[in-house]
Amino acid sequence: MFENLSERLERSFKILKGQGKITEINVAESLKDVRRALIEADVNYKVAKTFIDDVKVKAVGTEVLTAVNPSQMIVKIVHDELAALMGGKAVEINLKDSPSIILVAGLQGSGKTTFSGKLANMLKKKGRGVMLIAGDIYRPAAIDQLKILGEQIGVEVYSEPENKNAVQLVENGIKYAKSKGTNTIIVDTAGRLAIDEQMMQEITAIKRAISPSETLFVVDSMTGQDAVNTAKEFNDKLDFDGVVLTKLDGDTRGGAAISIRAVVNKPLKFVSNGEKMEALDVFHPERMADRILGMGDIVSLVEKAQEQFDEEEARKLQSKLRKDTFNFDDFLKQIQQIKKMGNIKDIASMIPGIGKALKNVEMDNSMFKQTEAIIYSMTPAERENPALINGSRKQRIAKGSGVEVADVNRLLTQFDQTRKMMKMVAGGGLQKAAALNNKKKKKR
Repeated sequence: MFENLSERLERSFKILKGQGKITEINVAESLKDVRRALIEADVNYKVAKTFIDDVKVKAVGTEVLTAVNPSQMIVKIVHDELAALMGGKAVEINLKDSPSIILVAGLQGSGKTTFSGKLANMLKKKGRGVMLIAGDIYRPAAIDQLKILGEQIGVEVYSEPENKNAVQLVENGIKYAKSKGTNTIIVDTAGRLAIDEQMMQEITAIKRAISPSETLFVVDSMTGQDAVNTAKEFNDKLDFDGVVLTKLDGDTRGGAAISIRAVVNKPLKFVSNGEKMEALDVFHPERMADRILGMGDIVSLVEKAQEQFDEEEARKLQSKLRKDTFNFDDFLKQIQQIKKMGNIKDIASMIPGIGKALKNVEMDNSMFKQTEAIIYSMTPAERENPALINGSRKQRIAKGSGVEVADVNRLLTQFDQTRKMMKMVAGGGLQKAAALNNKKKKKR
């Protein structure tokens, strides 16, 4: 995410390295390169120009502290201005109504249906009673997709495949949800183009009929500047409450994330970056600015880790580490928890400095497949007690998992190193993280 933009910005800031102070001349040279980097990342031209002008005003004449060099000062100013440009702080969706109705709109292929499932999953985990309404009357596959997602996350999906009146269908669905005592209703609608007047009238009629607590516009971030233009057209007709950026894990230049807030004056509320139902994050402008400038995002990483921690499980794991009885079954559980956090490369990029190091490294969750295959080829006794694995057992495990004996040896070494490392850092850290997460759940 944002690798190319981050790299270009880093090069731009190097212009000021070695300078004694910030002057109008040297800052202008640096910011000219920053503006070029932003435009190449598909940031709206007017937005980029205004942004650079604001940074220049704040930078020129700024007193540079002895402990801070000019390039560091510019990085801080750019960071703060980027965060302000993207909204300054996170804006939550409105869930005050009873029931709260969330209308999801967007372009064809933008990822609306997948987002609807992800949002239902997120709200369900927060203790909300959620129901999904399949409001796409034109594409039967969308109804099937939503039902499959609903089954995965344990959320009921209301649909009427034969009803060709979208407004009536959605109204019927809301009545049904209310009769069931559901407090959160998510309405997935048909994908439409802003130029399709009939389809735009339909989504406007749906909104007028149901008076949603929240209307969210879903847009594919990979479409760059087109995403910004489409958001503006939709907002002019629909007056939505917030934007959801999808496919942020793809080969995107990041311009949409930076430009949309400034162009439509509506907050970015969520970012979606994968197919997994857990791959949905609240949009935090400051954290996104951190990531764009290659500073990582430790806060989000800790939050993702905490979501996977169960206090009782953490206590058991800590006890096992203390007694040195951590085994391959436990190791497998840890891998599965990491996979639930999202794409492994995206997670690693949240650690400061790691994103740059992994720029050209191919890495995804499939890298765990070989490890899992080897562990599943072990007997229950071997997983429980790795010390049993001798030469002949290694050959059998290798044959069963389709790998070489050397691969089995490598995993055994990695497992031993992991066990030692986890034992060293287990002095209350896991239990504290789990306890914190447990408190959050009780507050909900």
